[in-house]
Amino acid sequence: MSDVLLRVENLHVSFQTDGAPVQAVKGITYDLCPGEVLAIVGESGSGKTVGSRAMIGLLPSTATVTGRAELGETELVGLKGEAIRQVRGDRIAMIFQEPSTALDPVRTVGWQICEALQVHRKLTKREALDRAVELLDLVGIPEPADRVHSYPHQLSGGQKQRVMIAMAISCDPEVIIADEPTTALDVTVQAQILDLLHDLKDRLGTAIILITHNMGVVADMADRVAVMYQGELVETGHVRQIFEAPAHPYTKHLLASVPYLGRPRPATMETPTDPVGTDVVMRVDNLCVDFPGRLGSPPVRAVKDVCLEVRSHEIVALVGESGSGKTTLGRCTVGLQVVTAGAVEVLGVDIVRAKAGTLREVRRKMGFVFQDPAASLNPRMTVGDCIAEPMLIHGLGTKASRLARAQELLDAVELPADFVGRYPHELSGGQRQRVSLARALATSPEFVVADEPTSALDVSVQAKVLEVFVRLQHAMGFACLFVTHDLAVVDLLADRIAVMHLGELVELGTREQVLYHPREAYTQQLIAAVPLPDAAEQAKRRAIRRAGRVSE
Repeated sequence: MSDVLLRVENLHVSFQTDGAPVQAVKGITYDLCPGEVLAIVGESGSGKTVGSRAMIGLLPSTATVTGRAELGETELVGLKGEAIRQVRGDRIAMIFQEPSTALDPVRTVGWQICEALQVHRKLTKREALDRAVELLDLVGIPEPADRVHSYPHQLSGGQKQRVMIAMAISCDPEVIIADEPTTALDVTVQAQILDLLHDLKDRLGTAIILITHNMGVVADMADRVAVMYQGELVETGHVRQIFEAPAHPYTKHLLASVPYLGRPRPATMETPTDPVGTDVVMRVDNLCVDFPGRLGSPPVRAVKDVCLEVRSHEIVALVGESGSGKTTLGRCTVGLQVVTAGAVEVLGVDIVRAKAGTLREVRRKMGFVFQDPAASLNPRMTVGDCIAEPMLIHGLGTKASRLARAQELLDAVELPADFVGRYPHELSGGQRQRVSLARALATSPEFVVADEPTSALDVSVQAKVLEVFVRLQHAMGFACLFVTHDLAVVDLLADRIAVMHLGELVELGTREQVLYHPREAYTQQLIAAVPLPDAAEQAKRRAIRRAGRVSE
């Protein structure tokens, strides 16, 4: 097979621990041809990311890699130092799952894109900067000539992910390893990025290894699918064969867990008879938030005169594109963001003007699930200590009771109780997100803000976590502002939906009204962009999108 670009044979990866070695990848074998998209799917911890990182030398020193991974005539396994650096970024590039930790916080995004261009393409500083602006524009960053000088903390989660994609494609690599490339993106930008990757592979013959838990993305992008379970490759096949006639029981379970618009709610997530109370738990009135402009330019208004309330026992979903202001609004409601104008009231307390003692007391009754668990969990603390930290801060319980509560919450989010002694870096991205959810519920809060709480989870675990989330919400009765770009998840759990666009609240209504009878054109556009776990339907949609771009 002379047309094989990348051949992986009997690849094993194990990690040395204090006990016996842990086998993370167990003898996987596959081929990748030029211009082909191979989707690797599986649960968090199944080894799909580890197997791809092993090929380009991005595993810690505790890892042992055996087997073969041939890129053309180059054997990747065993390459070290300058030899592997010449391959990484030039012939094979990676889009990382968590851009907040992959981007250097003290360098501008333009500098970070230019670095690879100057190393591998020998461009001048001016040429590299011009190319960086082109790349930012290509991946949909607004005002790229200005944004090229921004630092990562000045961008939204979705914008940071687009920067990562720009860095990966900067040198026109032969292979791109895309590790959850659309996790942090809203559905409209997700469609644009998928089209961008499609065009790249068609134009340059770039092959793509797509690591994802989003089966709608798999249906849209993949030519072939490889399903991993507990480190093993259990099934491979053409994308339509996998979706229409899966052979392995695990593949069938994975597809049965996929949420999509219009799918009936599982019995375990049905709303109780008296779900929503009349008491207002959280209210914002005419809320405005400004961010400073760069180098003396006028401030940027991220949230514009928003009015919204969440009642007791209610889940209000806040949806919109990256940069629409939804995360900023969520942070305002728990006092994590300075408010420019307007009022924020939680549990009857004006948290904008409250004194420190009053604010501390009301914060005990709040929980927050952050979008990026890798950045929000203290790497020097064990998982148990991370979960117990809110209880320790507020003086709740004894050390023993806090540990017991941490173990109880780990069980609730489908993690083993013995994880209390592990550290965040020892967990997969999905496992860290579940720890973040457990920590948010540690003090039995009355109001919870969940910022993309399932974005890092594969579909089977996401289904379990959402069921747990709804069960706990029903049992504990907390009100919730659920910030997300995943409209299928919204369909499963929201009572009401608020749609934000460019800092403004453009539509607000019940779940049925907003998802199935939207009034605003922007809401209709969001819904139309949601990928479906149907390869044939996604192929039709992609053809329509491509025809629309050609006609323009």
